[in-house]
Amino acid sequence: MEHLTIHETPDRKLKRLVIVFSGWADAAEGATSAVKFMQRKLKAKKFAEIDPEEFYDFSQTRPHSSRTRDGKRRIHWPANEFSYLTGADSDSGIMVFSGVEPNLKWRTFSKTVAKVARDHGVESVIHIGALLDAVPHTRPVKLSGTASEPKLSEFLESQGIRSSNYQGPTGISSAVMDACINEGMQYASIWGHTSHYLQAAPNHRVGSTLLNILIKLLELPLDLAELYSAADVFNEEVAKAVEKDEQISSYVTKLEGQYDEAVAAIEIPDPAELVRDLEQFLRGEQRHPPTDPSV
Repeated sequence: MEHLTIHETPDRKLKRLVIVFSGWADAAEGATSAVKFMQRKLKAKKFAEIDPEEFYDFSQTRPHSSRTRDGKRRIHWPANEFSYLTGADSDSGIMVFSGVEPNLKWRTFSKTVAKVARDHGVESVIHIGALLDAVPHTRPVKLSGTASEPKLSEFLESQGIRSSNYQGPTGISSAVMDACINEGMQYASIWGHTSHYLQAAPNHRVGSTLLNILIKLLELPLDLAELYSAADVFNEEVAKAVEKDEQISSYVTKLEGQYDEAVAAIEIPDPAELVRDLEQFLRGEQRHPPTDPSV
């Protein structure tokens, strides 16, 4: 595979693989921020990467440019990198693949990821992502997911993660899942639902929730205090912003009621219907003009 560059070979078997993609599958950077935190804290080491040349239409997925401190221009191409992290008392490690959804050759791309995983002894794969949904930020982060094996499904259920029954257009994570399953690996995909009216990123509230589940699955001794602190600050800033906007504040109150009713009935609100409600609300169709008490 000419598009795969191996920088080094890890000195131990990597039994588990964590996958995350930026962009469409990473609403408000909820998933990538969680994985970056884990990589930084556990000192992950890059060992391989996929050359972007064959897999991207650069007029659609554009590279970014920046200036270095000495004034030189630097181009950042879409990065698809394999790294690994190990514990001092373990004879095995964890592989991490952080990538960008490609525009071209999805099957070749997915088979490349699966091959690297197979060659390094991966037995189970965990994908985490974040998606926009009509959910209030004032309630626990909603999680959904799916798994290829009963034990993984039981774990997800034990954590309150609802099974996803979605059918329709899909992303690269599904293609990678299929390639990994064909190589005999177990697979789980976990998604954090992000309030669609929030534009701030990274959403540490979603990221900390996803990472909390991930470290349980991986049995990693990772202290999340720093991330929880960042989530608290995020929550405070969002609360201040929402409080200043009467329209959004009223909409959040409506979402809270629908969310609570759905939880009580063990049902999930229809996101499409709630988005339509938001659009109507902001057009003023569900609001009354304010009354001046001095009149």
